[in-house]
Amino acid sequence: MSKDYLDRAKLKMDSLTKPQESLGLLEVIAQRYAAIAEDMNPSVSRKVIFTFAGDHGVVEEGVSAFPKGVTIQMVMNMLAGGAAVNVFARHVGAKVVIVDIGVDHDFTSAQGLVINKVGYGTKNFTQGPAMTYEQAYGQ
Repeated sequence: MSKDYLDRAKLKMDSLTKPQESLGLLEVIAQRYAAIAEDMNPSVSRKVIFTFAGDHGVVEEGVSAFPKGVTIQMVMNMLAGGAAVNVFARHVGAKVVIVDIGVDHDFTSAQGLVINKVGYGTKNFTQGPAMTYEQAYGQ
């Protein structure tokens, strides 16, 4: 990876209409990709949008616009290709993969769905820890 290209990529990223480094790690990845490709406008031929789905227990406190059951509906809508993320993906030629990381529901196997549950939602953090250490760190 060329330091010259890495520096040029950072300068280009910093010149865009956004606060500098506001995209965090995504900017670092983009800069490295440009440096590896030695191209300030590299193309990405195989794009994937990962959407991680899970329920949160603090919904019990009325902090969410929708009840917990809507998560299931949203996952099913994304799998059917009817959500906003699907529109964006089609626009840029990306595949959509939904990862069930903690939805309070047992989905059946489906194309575009990866089931990798940490739990069936988190607990209400106003009543105690939302997750165990093992759930949070995968140990």
